[in-house]
Amino acid sequence: MTKHYDRNWIQGKNVVVLGLARSGMAVSRLLAQKGAQVIVNDQKPEAELSGVSELQALGIQVITGGHPEGLIHPGTDLVVKNPGIPYSSEPVQQALRLGVPVITEVELAADWSSAPLIGITGSNGKTTTTTLVGLILEEAGKNPIVAGNIGTVLCEKAETARHDQIIVAELSSFQLKGTVHFRPAIGCLLNITPAHLDYHQTWEDYITSKGKLFSNMQDEDVAVLNGDNPGCLEVAKSVRCRTLWFSRQREVEQGSYVKDGFVYFRAGDREEKIISIDEIGIPGAHNLENVLAATAITKSVGVESSVLKNVLTTFMGVEHRLEFVTEWKGVKYYNNSKATNAEATIKALESFRSPIVLIAGGLDRGDEFLELIPILEQKVKGIVAYGQTKEKFINIGNKAGLKQLASVDNVNEAVLQASKMATAGDIILLSPACASWDMYRSFEERGSIFKESVHKLKTSLY
Repeated sequence: MTKHYDRNWIQGKNVVVLGLARSGMAVSRLLAQKGAQVIVNDQKPEAELSGVSELQALGIQVITGGHPEGLIHPGTDLVVKNPGIPYSSEPVQQALRLGVPVITEVELAADWSSAPLIGITGSNGKTTTTTLVGLILEEAGKNPIVAGNIGTVLCEKAETARHDQIIVAELSSFQLKGTVHFRPAIGCLLNITPAHLDYHQTWEDYITSKGKLFSNMQDEDVAVLNGDNPGCLEVAKSVRCRTLWFSRQREVEQGSYVKDGFVYFRAGDREEKIISIDEIGIPGAHNLENVLAATAITKSVGVESSVLKNVLTTFMGVEHRLEFVTEWKGVKYYNNSKATNAEATIKALESFRSPIVLIAGGLDRGDEFLELIPILEQKVKGIVAYGQTKEKFINIGNKAGLKQLASVDNVNEAVLQASKMATAGDIILLSPACASWDMYRSFEERGSIFKESVHKLKTSLY
């Protein structure tokens, strides 16, 4: 693979890094080490930021408290932006007007790494699948490095990764949108459903950003795609490399699928039975898709089926992703705080047979959540709603004919109210269908508060 931003190219170049978060810190350090002239800019005041003195000690100029006029100018060679900064931001717009390349740190990380990279993206299931692939490769003795959107910044691991290792990277549409020459050895698209349209503005841009995972892949690379998802089928039309499919609904010519209650993998003319669905440790149809994707990815790098089966039977899921919390008075509590869109909540609801009291709500991005009504009618006995969207959830609860509906001010109150609605044999499920940022810093904080509240309830602290 030809490296575009190689060591020789970057030396002496003028680079502006937008956003002093973890990715900004990591990429700034790496750029400075490679001889670039780096300016880091963050609109927050210095008092609210960490790491400023560390970067200054490396000779990096740090500008805080806003985006000064002239930050991006004709002498700027490259802008590396935090994935969360929108393209409507003035410094990004200025760079685009001047023809200055705007990328995310993923582009640089992949170029500086000697290790092959597995890139995993999708509207839902990224973290679970990335974690699962990492565990399988670890069990197989392949010494993987799990990084990206999952927590560890790629640039922190890229240069030290050895050629005999494998980087497994969770990648968001925000990160992929800012790539140009990025090329993974294996790219996996789990699904595409409407999400982050406040950032991308259009459905077309969202699909295009996800599809950039495959843009530079060549014949020897491998694309893994969901054969049951219309968005994946659309993206597949432009994929030029070898393709492995995964499907819950049908057999595929090449890839992983379900048949007679078992997961199978087919490569060439060989079909292997991997595991019974009943033996898989994580529940839910959506997690079965994640298992199928992980199967296709890891089998394509030569993992033995016995290794796969061992991990799939013992892996119980990732925190905040349909995470079992506890059972109290015959009611089971599940934390699915990662469900930040309606599709994720639908998949969570489909995972259970028992009646559900749903806790939902959060940041209002303009969704009406009408697509939830059919599954609410089938699975849910009551809704406890909170946050900016709580009235919308009360509205769809009424449309679904639910008799038990309540509006509260926060997750703590939601747990208490849900416990009053539920009876033995029921499920209480936090699956908000919304981002957390109206009230909580992250979905992790929201999920942790839910779990703390459940345990307080169980120990009669309420």
